Order: sequence, then C-alpha cells, then structure tokens
Amino acid sequence: MKLLRILLFPFAVLYDIITSIRNYFFDTGVLKSTKFKIPVLAVGNLSVGGTGKSPQIEYLIRLLKNDYKIAVLSRGYKRKTKGFQLINENHATEDVGDEPMQFYRKFKEEVYIAVDSDRTNGIQQLLQLDSPPELILLDDAYQHRKVTASTYILLTKFDDLFINDFILPTGTLRESRRGVNRARAIVVTKCPEKLSVLEQDELVRRINPSPNQEVFFSTIVYDEQLGGIDQLKLEDLTEAEIVLVTGIANPSSLLNYLNEREVKFHHIKFPDHHHFSEADLKRIQQQFNNIQHPQKYIVTTEKDFVRLEGKLNSLAYIGIKNTFLGDEKGFDSLVLDEIRKEIF
Repeated sequence: MKLLRILLFPFAVLYDIITSIRNYFFDTGVLKSTKFKIPVLAVGNLSVGGTGKSPQIEYLIRLLKNDYKIAVLSRGYKRKTKGFQLINENHATEDVGDEPMQFYRKFKEEVYIAVDSDRTNGIQQLLQLDSPPELILLDDAYQHRKVTASTYILLTKFDDLFINDFILPTGTLRESRRGVNRARAIVVTKCPEKLSVLEQDELVRRINPSPNQEVFFSTIVYDEQLGGIDQLKLEDLTEAEIVLVTGIANPSSLLNYLNEREVKFHHIKFPDHHHFSEADLKRIQQQFNNIQHPQKYIVTTEKDFVRLEGKLNSLAYIGIKNTFLGDEKGFDSLVLDEIRKEIF
C-alpha cells in the first residue's frame, strides 16, 4: 500500500493544483457562487465518506425544526432520476437516494426533503414553493462552491482526522487541508464515549483552528430499540445469531459496537450506497438460511434498510443518533447565532 501511495503521489499533486485553482477562482469571484437571502448551512467533510453526515443532519433537523421551516437538500447519490425532486409518498428509494429517503421517512410531516445535484437550482426551486423554507440544510455540500453557504460545518472522523490525511488518490481528501478555512465549526465525529477533556484539548491543539472557528466532539449512540421488527431490542441480539449487512462507507464503528456487546454475527459488506441485486439478496438469504441457531435475524443499518425493506425476511435495522461530548449547548448556540445573523 505504501508503494502504491508513492506511485500515485504525482497524480495527487496534480489533483491538488486543480482543486486549489478551482477554490481560488471561487474565492476571488472568477467563478460565480450564489448567496441566498435565507440561512444556508452546509454540512460536509474534506475526505471521502464515512464521517457521519446523516446523523449530523438529523441532529440539526431536531434542533431547528420547531423554530424554522426547514428544507434539506441532498445530491441524491446513485438515484435513477434527474434534476430537482421534492420527495413525496410516490418516490421510491431508487428515485431519490437512500439518505434523502431516510430523512423523509423520519421528518416528512415537518421538513421538506429534496434532491438536486445542482444545489443552486435546488434552492431556487425550494424558494418558489407556495410555503418556502426559511432555512436550508445542504447535505454533503462542503465542496459545492457554486452556492455560498452562510455557515459551513466540517466533519472529520476521530480515527481518521483530515490533518493526518493527504489529497486523492494518495489519501482520501477531496481537496487540500486548506479547505478547513471555510468552516465555522469543526466537529470531530465518532469519538470514544470516554474521550477525556485532556485528550480533546490535545486534538484541538493539533487541529489548530483559527480564532473564528470552534471545535466540537461528537459520538454515535445506537438505538436500543431496533426498527423493522416490533419489540426487538439490541439486548435480544446477544441471545441470537445474525447476518449483518452493510452498504456504508465505513462500518467499523458498528462492528466494534456489536463485538463489545458480544453479538455473534456474519458480516456481508457492500460498497457505500450499493444497489442490491437479486444475486446479492440470494447470497444474504442463503447465509441466513445456513444459520442453525433458533433465534436469528438479518440486521442492517437504517440507511441500508430503506433499500432492503420488503426484499428479505426477518430484517431489522439499528438506528443511530449523534450526540456531543461535553459542549452540546455550545454547538447549539453557535448554530443558532449564525442563523440569527442571517435573518436579522
């Protein structure tokens, strides 16, 4: 792997030059970027996938939905439709993407959920609704420079910090580490629950935020009640044997959690946002059928569940939430203050 990274280094340098020129053109106005009259919060990362954007978006929805009319705008990765789509009951997961559908199922009565790869057009379409949103959350849009967000929230994973990474293809960064300068808040995600204050302070020192930036630490909490099968709880899995199916960027946190709970599982891993074929479903079902334990289930993530629901027997999912370590009120206050600046 080290040799491959060395061989790819010239391509990483070229990619860095291209992305840096692009960012410079947006920063100086050579390339057009649209700023809207309502607050637009962009949540994203510098690296490729797996930092916990969906739980962070859901956290922001819960924080803001009672005070503002909110819209969430995603790209709708790997969807089969084109252009702007305001999600409704007639859409299938394949039409709009798994994460937007996950948001829709949870918040459809309270929040607009839409997809458009052209975020500028997407926002314009949302603002033309009869009852337009007062605030927009852009999902995975840190590099989408054609929109100037009012606030940028950068996520970086605890065990894969952007400061230790390098630009593609040698590393996993989508742009130079200098991109951190756009962020108002930097959230270190998927931290150990017992991360000490001293360890947090050391990470802040290493990240070295600018005076106008704040660093926060969050962790993932798994729901004790599983979805998909009534009355099934996490504690029940310790007495069972399961097939674990994941189609997410980095399932390591979930694997570690199940191992800590001493759950016996057989892991079948697919790429992020994977569209499950008939052959995939047969493979999963066969693995399930091979288990001799009297209590057995197929367990997946909430994001994968929206693509697998109705296609497999005994299917349940483990939901997750994002929670902050120590300074949740500080993060909430920062977000609310940034929104009020735009409104007033």
